[in-house]
Amino acid sequence: MSAAPERSLMATERGAPRVLRLVQEDAEPDSPYPKASLLLRLGARVVDCAVAWGLYVVCGAAGAVVALLFLLLADGMLQGQSVGKRIFGVKVMHLPTRSAARHRDSTLRNAPLALVVLLGMMPAPQGVVAALAGFVVIGGVEAWRVLSDPLGLRLGDTWAQTQVVDGKVVAGATVAARTPVGATRAPGRLMSAAKVRRGKAFRKGRRGKPCASR
Repeated sequence: MSAAPERSLMATERGAPRVLRLVQEDAEPDSPYPKASLLLRLGARVVDCAVAWGLYVVCGAAGAVVALLFLLLADGMLQGQSVGKRIFGVKVMHLPTRSAARHRDSTLRNAPLALVVLLGMMPAPQGVVAALAGFVVIGGVEAWRVLSDPLGLRLGDTWAQTQVVDGKVVAGATVAARTPVGATRAPGRLMSAAKVRRGKAFRKGRRGKPCASR
């Protein structure tokens, strides 16, 4: 049997092309990150659900749609962090690129949970029953995956090829990647350049000034 076909993943970030690793279609990419604390992940999820509920209450008739969009896109809002994840210090990483999750990745990994909200948007009382059933089934499967998987990957993470990690694990790499090359200058160099420019401007002004008649 021939091996599964491979695809070359390409991505761009702020206009700079990046050639990514080859990943088999039927295989999950390797992860260099350890499993994040389940308590931190639970706290972050509770905060995000509370924010979504607040949006549902505040936005009136469009509240359900706004809450649904928030849940789908939350993990791509703050460089791989939702509001809850920012508070509890965890982050979603896209494993093939070793970079913070974006809105597309967030939508894929949160699609199973957003389905519960979609079921709740059905007319009452069917909507309430469907939402509760979806919460039990989908929430149960996702919780089981998080507890049993060595990396804490749930079903949505498998779809999006993402992993929730401790923010401290990737903080050093993120800072190093954003440090411009050659940004460090020698002490006093900036002040010396400014003095030279001022001296040139002064001499040019003196040459252009007409001499007073004696």
